[in-house]
Amino acid sequence: METLGYLAGILTTVAFIPQVIQIYKTKSAKDVSLAMFLLFTLGVTMWLIYGIKTAAFPVIAANAVTLLLSLVILYFKFKYRKTV
Repeated sequence: METLGYLAGILTTVAFIPQVIQIYKTKSAKDVSLAMFLLFTLGVTMWLIYGIKTAAFPVIAANAVTLLLSLVILYFKFKYRKTV
């Protein structure tokens, strides 16, 4: 069962890498919803805390990396916003 947790964690975490690369290449995050990513980041943070409190390493590993990628996307959202 733990293998399923690792596989799910890897797939859901790796899914964010193309978005990070796309934003970095285009220098644009205009199509990324700020509200969605703020809520998502809060949720991932809570999953990470849950994983730590329950000592569920697959949950900890997946959500720690996902949180990092999510924070990178949020950073890019602010860095590449157009000011008029």
